[in-house]
Amino acid sequence: MYRRIHEAIIQSPPIDDFDVFKESKEQNFFESQESIVALCTHLQELVTAIKDLDENQLKDEFFRLLQISLWGNKCDLSLSGGETSSQKINIINSLEELKPLILVNDMEHLWSLLNNCKKTREKASITRVDIVLDNSGFELVTDLVLADFLLSSQLATEIHFYGKTIPWFVSDTTIHDFNWLIEQVKSSNHKWMSRCGVDWENYIKMGKWVYHDHIFWTLPHEFCVMSQVAPDLYAELQKAHLILFKGDLNYRKLTGDRKWEFTIPFHQALNGFHPAPLCSIRTLKAEIQVGLQPGQAEQYMASEPNWLTSGKYGIFQFDGPL
Repeated sequence: MYRRIHEAIIQSPPIDDFDVFKESKEQNFFESQESIVALCTHLQELVTAIKDLDENQLKDEFFRLLQISLWGNKCDLSLSGGETSSQKINIINSLEELKPLILVNDMEHLWSLLNNCKKTREKASITRVDIVLDNSGFELVTDLVLADFLLSSQLATEIHFYGKTIPWFVSDTTIHDFNWLIEQVKSSNHKWMSRCGVDWENYIKMGKWVYHDHIFWTLPHEFCVMSQVAPDLYAELQKAHLILFKGDLNYRKLTGDRKWEFTIPFHQALNGFHPAPLCSIRTLKAEIQVGLQPGQAEQYMASEPNWLTSGKYGIFQFDGPL
């Protein structure tokens, strides 16, 4: 359906670059201003003090920003039928009460991997983290804040982002959304928010942040065929030290959208898709989940019939050498 809409539009100049979802995505950003200001302020205070943080404090901040990026994934216009799904409360203050809702928590693996890269990195070498984006608006802000922290903490030296080539699943990020949001943050009247936008624009100019798009992300293939269907994209992902896959659709494509048993290992469900160490960061909005403990799924099914689709629960699910 999305491709047919796009085909109709590109054959109709002067609206060939028209995004039918643009207004909804921008509304999500503007309605989340209070939360965005709080997040940008937190980031700038953190960056100012980052050299004084010991390893445990740095780890705590890394975990905090990972969780903010996870819960930012709740803001999905494809689930709300285009109705508002903005972030109106300060998510930083809610993290402790949300922590029990993380069903698979592999944040320790992510810290170990990146901290080890940092400690063993030669002076001129790089540590690259790739982020396969999901929604624009508030979620994209949480992803950019995390990316900024990764550079500022030297857990990474380069961040590569992947978006969609065409408007997709209502709020999915395109290059226009990516550039528009950074420009909006930069032109904010709030000094810390504006400072974030200036920094993010500079990262792009310096080549520390790189944006990619590829038609594969909007094709119907599961990711295990990427190496055959889009070998150029697979080769690009292989350059990463860690790949973060945001959101539900990416999880469905990672696992082939099959009706796996809940306890099947994530590595097995990936069906040979292992370009680099990777982690799915998603709130659950589709009837698929693997890698759970025996009895865990049954416990939730008994008390909450819609636990798989409500967006209430989240995961950090890692695959790679430990």
